[in-house]
Amino acid sequence: MAKTLVEIKQGLECCVGKRLKLRANGGRRKTIERYGTLAETYPSVFIVALDQQENSFERVSYSYADVLTETVELSFIDELGALAVAEQ
Repeated sequence: MAKTLVEIKQGLECCVGKRLKLRANGGRRKTIERYGTLAETYPSVFIVALDQQENSFERVSYSYADVLTETVELSFIDELGALAVAEQ
């Protein structure tokens, strides 16, 4: 697990364009699980383009602080379909 926001941002910048599984805390004991592609990174947030057949909206954005506080968990999927846990 990365210790700073800068390390998380740098780790995600090299993964732009890769498929991932996103698990987010939806509040009140709800966990949201989605699949998509890491589309873009910005100074404060990153954008995930979601799979259209599974989701009603196209993109979601989260801050790097969400990853740091484990509100959002990202698992990158390699080309063979296996999950590769993101170690920033």
